[in-house]
Amino acid sequence: MIEQYVWDLHEVDETQVAVVGGKGAHLGGLSRIEGIRVPAGFCVTTDAFRRIMAEAPSIVDRLDQLDQLTRLNPDDREAVRTLSAQIRQTIEETPIPDDLAAAITRALARLGEQAAYAVRSSATAEDLPTASFAGQQDTYLNVMGPAAILRHVSRCWASLFTERAVTYRQRNGIDHRTVHMAVVVQRMAFPHAAGILFTADPVTGNRKVATVDAGFGLGEALVSGLVNPDVFTVRDGEIVAKAIAAKQRAVHALPAGGTQEVAIDSQRQEQPALTDAQVVRLVQLGRRIEAHFGRPQDIEWCLVDDDFQIVQSRPITTLFPIPETDDQENHLYVSVGHQQMMTDPMKPLGLSMWQLTAMVPMHEAAGRLFVDVTRRLASPTSRAALLDVIGRGDPLVRDALETVLDRDDFVPSLPDAGPSGPPAGGASAPGEPDPAIVPELIERSEASIAALERGIRTKTGPALFDFLLEAFEEHKRVLSDPLSMQAIMAGMEATWWLNDKLAEWLGEKNAADTLTLSAPDNITSEMGLALLDVADVIRPQPEVVAFLQGVEYAEDTAFLDELAKLPGGTEARDAIEAYLDRYGMRCVGEIDITRPRWRERPTTLVPVVLDNVRNFEPGAAERRFEQGRQRAQQKEQDVLSRLRALPDGDRKADEAKRMIDRVRTFIGYREYPKYGIVSRYFRYKQALMKEAERLVRAGVLPEKEDIFYLTFQELHDVVRSNQVDDRLIQQRKDAFRSYHALTPPRVLTSDGEALTGAYRRDDVPAGALIGLAVSAGTIEGRARVILDMADADLEAGDILVTPFTDPSWSPLFVGIAGLVTEVGGLMTHGAVIAREYGLPAVVGVEQATRLIRDGQRIRVHGTEGYVEILP
Repeated sequence: MIEQYVWDLHEVDETQVAVVGGKGAHLGGLSRIEGIRVPAGFCVTTDAFRRIMAEAPSIVDRLDQLDQLTRLNPDDREAVRTLSAQIRQTIEETPIPDDLAAAITRALARLGEQAAYAVRSSATAEDLPTASFAGQQDTYLNVMGPAAILRHVSRCWASLFTERAVTYRQRNGIDHRTVHMAVVVQRMAFPHAAGILFTADPVTGNRKVATVDAGFGLGEALVSGLVNPDVFTVRDGEIVAKAIAAKQRAVHALPAGGTQEVAIDSQRQEQPALTDAQVVRLVQLGRRIEAHFGRPQDIEWCLVDDDFQIVQSRPITTLFPIPETDDQENHLYVSVGHQQMMTDPMKPLGLSMWQLTAMVPMHEAAGRLFVDVTRRLASPTSRAALLDVIGRGDPLVRDALETVLDRDDFVPSLPDAGPSGPPAGGASAPGEPDPAIVPELIERSEASIAALERGIRTKTGPALFDFLLEAFEEHKRVLSDPLSMQAIMAGMEATWWLNDKLAEWLGEKNAADTLTLSAPDNITSEMGLALLDVADVIRPQPEVVAFLQGVEYAEDTAFLDELAKLPGGTEARDAIEAYLDRYGMRCVGEIDITRPRWRERPTTLVPVVLDNVRNFEPGAAERRFEQGRQRAQQKEQDVLSRLRALPDGDRKADEAKRMIDRVRTFIGYREYPKYGIVSRYFRYKQALMKEAERLVRAGVLPEKEDIFYLTFQELHDVVRSNQVDDRLIQQRKDAFRSYHALTPPRVLTSDGEALTGAYRRDDVPAGALIGLAVSAGTIEGRARVILDMADADLEAGDILVTPFTDPSWSPLFVGIAGLVTEVGGLMTHGAVIAREYGLPAVVGVEQATRLIRDGQRIRVHGTEGYVEILP
């Protein structure tokens, strides 16, 4: 049938991406919006492309070669360049069948054969909500005559295999065979001015701000970077900022076809390309287009005779989504991931389980969780308390919140609910808690986890979910125990008190860092030292070491059984098993229940054990702990003797001694509640995975891990009904993949504005990377930039540079000399453990893993809070 190869733009809409590609589908949708003018045209469908591909069987062989290249040597740019050029040449040289050519020329005749046209690529993986593929394929302007148009249709098909398009798909894990090419042929617009409209601010993400880039002539001058555009910023129908550029050149269409660059008359260069009224009118059109597509748009426009024509609209894929609410109020959200040291996206089951067991309501966006702090910032006392606590933990979050509060109109102002006390976290000495509560709390938590384990064993099917809902209430009860909160706050407040008072009295920064070395009852620091003990068992057994060096990173535990067959292997296996019994519920990103635990994937620990075997002598764990304890003791004696020498010194020394005792009693417990949470999570997960296995056996799910893409309630429904929506799971998988490309902000407004905050400091050397000082000392060494714990290969003296560290990274801390992270605060886990081990550490260093190269020498100033990159 001829009709399947050519469709008029008015016949298609945005639901038909598979037929006419992303650009064609969006143009069809645009042409249906009242008041929006789109140049007339038609689409040559993906069926035509598939037919051409079938006419050239040699392409299949070359695609196979590309696949092999992607698997074996993805960085071989020369081979990619050669293969993609060969595919393009083959497509361009393949004759267009007569019936297909006739369908295209008939469509041309309806629009006018002698007119000028734009011939534009429209791939099926293009202008999607999760990936724009902008600029990956080719467009040809001012093409005239049927023969030239047919030739350029072939060139558009071939542009699916430009080197940049092939590389882009390889990097995004997209199979070349799954993407097809349609071609849009449109009447050429000859504009006075052209440019781009973003219906949300592409830099800040603010959905209420639109920006217009404008230049003279065709939009190619702007897109190709030939000229700097005029830039207009519009909010609430008013231009709030504009910058008029000197536009020296423009691209114009030639009468005989094609385009050329021309110089702009010097008197016109600094004239605005649009009047203010035209800018406002254009943004109004943009809002209409945005409403039609249901999300912010990146729109290409032309101005012809004071009339705007829209030639493209695609979703802005770089914006961080906004949590959904059922009101029109302003909301201010703080990232949970930055507090929990896990800014990666979480799968739906992980998100819903964390929400069901959390102490405060949480909102989801792009696989991340946020807490709405608007109400707490509305009244003066709760605002002061929140900003003080947040500021001590993460100054960037405080700065971001204050940036919004300074605007006066975003957060409502409410009176205090009652009499106000002093802000939390001030320097006045906190009340006296009982030191005996720490062992009592640990005992209570372990008893609760043991009861959970006993109760959950026999539960299956819907009864399991009823049991879990009750278990979540017990989970929250343990978490919110007032005694537990008192113990956590006692350690934190004592730390703040010591740092504030010793800075005031002795002029010493971050003195508490040394005073907390080797504090007792810290489950996370014990976990790192315990892996040194495992290395002590393995080190004397050369066959065991050689076997472990050959172990593949895999999910199963079979290697432990193989280990037992070697001389010394039984002892090695027992040591690893004992470690997993105590810590096997932990893993990187452990707040997401769907992440593989060490017990499920013990090979994760093998590289760290081997590093410990290589870098340490026997007995290192006990020595490290004792050295830290002695350093803390010496520091205490030094501080107290210096205080006694001051005026009113005995009182100051007595107060400091009380705070030192308190910090050493309580700061270790700070890590225990998280250990309790992930211990409970592992029991929940084991029970849910048994249900998943049953669903697979029953043919309801193809893979047990598919349950990770359902919420807890949805999984409950699947278990009850034995039915699942396969499309929903696939949509969730696609969405989860796309979330990895988005960076979650520390603070997010309901307008979509993403704020990262800034350090307001001028006391650091030029060129230094500023962060938050969390563990005192200065260290110089080789930077090891590590994005995945499984890739760690550390030598003694290395400095770990990584996006974030949760408790699972602690085993690496025993072998490094310093720490730099992009995320973190004074009381996040990485900071607490760095102080325990005496590692100079700076956290919250924006883009540290990009600005510091692996292998560079750096100097970490853990007392002052900055990092120098050394020559």
